[in-house]
Amino acid sequence: MAAKTPEDIDRLFGESVNAGDAAAVAALYEDHGVLVFQGTTFEGPEQIRGFLEGMIAAKAKITMNVKHVVRAGDVAVLSNDWSMTVTGPDGKPEASSGKAIEVVRRQPGGSWKYVIDDPTARD
Repeated sequence: MAAKTPEDIDRLFGESVNAGDAAAVAALYEDHGVLVFQGTTFEGPEQIRGFLEGMIAAKAKITMNVKHVVRAGDVAVLSNDWSMTVTGPDGKPEASSGKAIEVVRRQPGGSWKYVIDDPTARD
């Protein structure tokens, strides 16, 4: 599974989270890519996968909505508005949302991967 366009990476992120596949989501990041969440930075696919496994365990369902893309050669910046529900500790659904800024880069084989993913950068 590889993103063929910058916009495609958010679609794949959402599909993989909704399918419960943390490894597939983590594979969308470069080796030194970062995911920033509530002030904590997770670097590289292994740390990112560990963070995502918590979301998967909470039965996360996410909707991704790319609002804007700016491309400059092999780099792109995306604005993505997302919403998500997870199952809380009490078994009830909990909703959250955010306005992300994401930096993605075209890889040597032509696919795109996250370099920086900050899901609440525009909140």
